[in-house]
Amino acid sequence: MLPDLRAQLGAMLFRRVAGPDGREARARIHDTPGPRWFGPDRPIRTVHGDASMFIGGVSALLLQSLHPLAMAAVDAHSGYRGDPWGRLQRTSAFLAVTTYGTAADARAAVDQVRGIHEHVRGHTRQGEPYHAADPHLLGWVHTAETECFLRAHERYGAHRLDAAGYDGYAGDTATVAEALGVSDPPRDRRALSDRLESYRPELRATPEARAVARFLLLEPPVPLAARPLYGALAANAVNLLPDWARGLLRLPRVPLVEDLTVRPAGHLLTRAIRWAMAPPPPSP
Repeated sequence: MLPDLRAQLGAMLFRRVAGPDGREARARIHDTPGPRWFGPDRPIRTVHGDASMFIGGVSALLLQSLHPLAMAAVDAHSGYRGDPWGRLQRTSAFLAVTTYGTAADARAAVDQVRGIHEHVRGHTRQGEPYHAADPHLLGWVHTAETECFLRAHERYGAHRLDAAGYDGYAGDTATVAEALGVSDPPRDRRALSDRLESYRPELRATPEARAVARFLLLEPPVPLAARPLYGALAANAVNLLPDWARGLLRLPRVPLVEDLTVRPAGHLLTRAIRWAMAPPPPSP
């Protein structure tokens, strides 16, 4: 019974994240011969292959929403409400290809995203123009995402890295960011923190950002039976945010409750995801 439950849970999670053609895509990404951007010993493979990415991903979406230009572009062009799982699967596929795929496939994925960004233009409600291909705006999306993935892995990762390893992770992600059009992306953890801080004067919680927070935290597109598990994931995603970001989104901190219940739940949840999605042992 236990192996069957494990297989069913793992298959369900994998379908949600990778889509109906996920197994074929995974085989193509990992089994196609050719040089890669990142070798098997690189930190980006350790971080992006860990269950902590589930928490880091939600946290990154909340943090990214605080830039009014980036949020306006997402609100007008991404269709995240109408097709949230499709958006997750496309993001997951991009991360998988650029992290594990051949250099040719990684370049093709980057070129496709750059082509999409080139056509995403518009104005905020206040009349501010935005363009998704703007290097400064791309830099914000990259910095927020990398910071959250790194924080999540440092707290919940199965095989946590040392300081040099997390510097290496920032450097690895900078390779992808530069290919996407980010100018001078941060290449170590200190530079990543400094870059995040440099964006703070531009950030605010717009109505669109608060709508994203409500959608992710209160109206998630998950079955009722899965709401308690998702609630633990969402609570840990919020707990991962910097205090100033929580303040902008009006997500108060309750230190004793979060330390005694939220963080332990996050560790249990990531262990459960890791257990469910682990490959079965080889047959004798």
